[in-house]
Amino acid sequence: MVDDMIMGKEEMPEMLEAEEEEVLVRKISGLAGAIAKLPSLSPSPEVNALFTELVTACIPPSSVDVEALGPELQEMRARLIRLCADAEGLLEAHYSDLLAGFDNPLEHLGLFPYFNNYILLSELEHGLLSRHVPGPPPARVAFVGSGPLPLSSLVLAARHLPSASFDNYDISGDANDRARRLVRADAGLGSRMAFRTSDVAHVTRDMAAYDVVFLAALVGMAAEDKARVVEHLGRHMAPGAALVVRSAHGARGFLYPVVDPEEIRRGGFDVLAVHHPEGEVINSVIIARKPLPSDVAHAHAHGAVLSRPCLCCEMEARAHQKMEEVALEQLPS
Repeated sequence: MVDDMIMGKEEMPEMLEAEEEEVLVRKISGLAGAIAKLPSLSPSPEVNALFTELVTACIPPSSVDVEALGPELQEMRARLIRLCADAEGLLEAHYSDLLAGFDNPLEHLGLFPYFNNYILLSELEHGLLSRHVPGPPPARVAFVGSGPLPLSSLVLAARHLPSASFDNYDISGDANDRARRLVRADAGLGSRMAFRTSDVAHVTRDMAAYDVVFLAALVGMAAEDKARVVEHLGRHMAPGAALVVRSAHGARGFLYPVVDPEEIRRGGFDVLAVHHPEGEVINSVIIARKPLPSDVAHAHAHGAVLSRPCLCCEMEARAHQKMEEVALEQLPS
């Protein structure tokens, strides 16, 4: 009987956790249904309220494994991510048009309701890059999936990489036209910003020119599509170049696709760090690097297998997580 009581106490936390996950998934399913019934995803009080409630539900740390959901819930999640992507695109287009009405749009980026999130995410990505890919600052950067409001590139260029040139890729010419208007009044930043309308799958030789490539979370929303993009980058990026991939973890996987680090390795990269923020920053960050020929030769000479799980680096990234979040909180607004 005593043994039964001990086992019962051990099982209680797991049961509570499972119940909490069930309640959370049920709530998200309900919100997904409500969002799917909206006549439009363009910004409005109703749209904003539903997506705010969804994000608020998904942000807290959660043990839910979205990849382990059943087929019906996986379909719901895939539909929800696409709805989030469509709504995000409309929201960015709306604010891009609003900002374009100012003489200097860049002075008013704070009007975008999630601007602080981009500041923190860019600070996090730059910090991880500096730690895991040491050396001279990158001179040429590509951002794949920049959209009509390329806040990541703008923040990185202005705050962290003041000498780098940025090529922003998007499949939408309309999105690029909107983005160009934002830098028209800033000759210095505008001279470092190019906007290219192209599917990255068709960009080959140019990819070898970049020191760092950022891959937006919504490029390749299905796992197989993301894998194809990563494999393409692995074939055409220069040896030694870094790849920054945005992913999601826990319940945040209902908002953005989850990227398995093993897919990055299969694409021809060494995974250097995997970071899962717990605060305001929603996206997880994967830092990877295409091996140099000398790395490959050294590995073959010593019988090593390249691109295996870099557990020590993943543990290091997690260990630094709290320190980084504290540092980010001390940044000037």
